[in-house]
Amino acid sequence: MHRVLVIDDEADVRMLCRVNLRHAGYDVLEADGGEQGIAMANEQTPDAVIVDLMMPRVDGFQVLRNLRATPASAEVPILVLTADGRIDGHRTCYELGADAVVTKPFMPESLTEGVARLIAASPEDRVAARRSAEEAARAMFG
Repeated sequence: MHRVLVIDDEADVRMLCRVNLRHAGYDVLEADGGEQGIAMANEQTPDAVIVDLMMPRVDGFQVLRNLRATPASAEVPILVLTADGRIDGHRTCYELGADAVVTKPFMPESLTEGVARLIAASPEDRVAARRSAEEAARAMFG
């Protein structure tokens, strides 16, 4: 069973993720903030991470930077949840190493299908998809 770490300061969002991911057959770990999420990711090496972008103290951008800079988590697929629908925000996520970005509110299927795609993809395929998404965002935003 694949393990997914959900990092979000909102209990309702963590619960929504937990219920849908467990229903899809994943083992779910939860962190209520960036600091705890970074520690859990490095201690437990999940198969994928879902991280909220806007959190107090340690935000999703800092989590992305840290996970990509740490050998234990550098290759772990990361899906970002954000209420910010701006293309430049998405581009920044991809530049920092996100593999996918899902805008809140989201359909549960987009979350579970996104996680499944990321876990199934090779690291090389994820890097190529990240570059493609970053280039598309850059073309749209400039």
